[in-house]
Amino acid sequence: MQLEFPKFDSARLLVVGDVMLDRYWHGETLRISPEAPVPVVNVQSAEDSPGGAANVALNVAALGAAATLVGLVGRDEAGVELETKLNAAGVLCDFEKAANKPTITKLRVVSRHQQLIRLDFEQTFEEQHANALNARVSCLLEETDVLVLSDYAKGALTRVEELINQARNAGVKVLVDPKGNDFSRYRGATLLTPNIAEFELVAGPCPTEEILVEKGSELLRELELEALLITRGEHGMSLIRLDEPELHIPARTRDVFDVTGAGDTVISALGASLAAGLALPEAVALSNIAAGLAVSRVGTVAVSGPELRREVQRDSGSDRGVMMPEQLLLSVADARAHGEKIVFTNGCFDIIHAGHVGYLSEAREQGDRLIVAINDDDSVRRLKGEGRPINPVERRMAVLSGLESVDWVVSFAEDTPEALLEAIKPDVLIKGGDYAIDEVVGSEIVQANGGEVKVLSFLDNCSTSAIVEKIQGDNT
Repeated sequence: MQLEFPKFDSARLLVVGDVMLDRYWHGETLRISPEAPVPVVNVQSAEDSPGGAANVALNVAALGAAATLVGLVGRDEAGVELETKLNAAGVLCDFEKAANKPTITKLRVVSRHQQLIRLDFEQTFEEQHANALNARVSCLLEETDVLVLSDYAKGALTRVEELINQARNAGVKVLVDPKGNDFSRYRGATLLTPNIAEFELVAGPCPTEEILVEKGSELLRELELEALLITRGEHGMSLIRLDEPELHIPARTRDVFDVTGAGDTVISALGASLAAGLALPEAVALSNIAAGLAVSRVGTVAVSGPELRREVQRDSGSDRGVMMPEQLLLSVADARAHGEKIVFTNGCFDIIHAGHVGYLSEAREQGDRLIVAINDDDSVRRLKGEGRPINPVERRMAVLSGLESVDWVVSFAEDTPEALLEAIKPDVLIKGGDYAIDEVVGSEIVQANGGEVKVLSFLDNCSTSAIVEKIQGDNT
């Protein structure tokens, strides 16, 4: 399946459900307590992260979509901390604050990347709080593309049927991460995302994929759902729809360090993709990639848009090679988001020779990513005269993209690459030959943007013009 990366900045999501604060205490474990047979953890650092529905909203915002979060919190320090962190991440919070209930908090003690114990601080919220939450939602649906309901059975979604009906009447898709053994409360939703254990609790054992699809189809008809996305751990995901062939997507092959929040990652990527206009099968495939990234790290970690885009590009092989300027700018932005240093060089590169190969290899060593911009055919002809180029631009780009040292190849129609330099703002501009720095075309552009300019030498007696002249001389 060829994935087109969606424009997440056009998506508007409303996330509603049980919000919580995930707390992590990290430390070394070097001995057993003399008081009881338990490890003693010398706590050295602590961190707080939004969890539950708050983690869903955080993931949505990290992808670049607009996220509004409605949930229940207490009037306490944990609630303030939760809202502060979410606001800083770009999530708009619209919380119902209960005076007599604590913000749900889960404290995990971690040593050497392993959880030793989890301590929960919570009390179930009451129906009056859920009623107030539903009233907030009704005012927000008009500006929403997709409603995500994140149910952890803590009381926020006590009246979930009312929320689904409100959304359906507003023409808004409803995605539900369900909880418990009674899925009838989610009747009429667009899609449910249970894991395999949650699904089998409701539908019964599914020893084969055929039985899984059969029982999933029965549930779709019974609850008037459009689709089921069942996450199956190491077996991947299964998308089941009526009157459509089932879709089984294998799990991503990765080292799994922590599955905490993986379900949140799936439904946030799925919802954001649908809100951005992606078709359901493609949205599911993208959420599977996001889940693979999430479980490869410890804790509830939001997957960013640049990170997900890079993984999609790596899968499709489009993270390197020939690019249009628009594609190149996206790739450069992703590289910079990962702290990579961008190197730029340019030329005609008509006949690739040993001098070019050595020069480009040395240029690549100046940073993490090398862009080679080449003059198109008309530009070469203006610079070199009739009879040039020997090779058309498509062939020149193909040869350059095959070199190990070259990450991206792009062409330009002007006589100089100044427009590209203005757009890309490389960290290093490389030129080959005998030039002073101020003689390098575009040097002032790069330096004005904080970059540096370097001049490298070609191998002796290697030039395209010399090769052409020799060939012509041998043929006379």
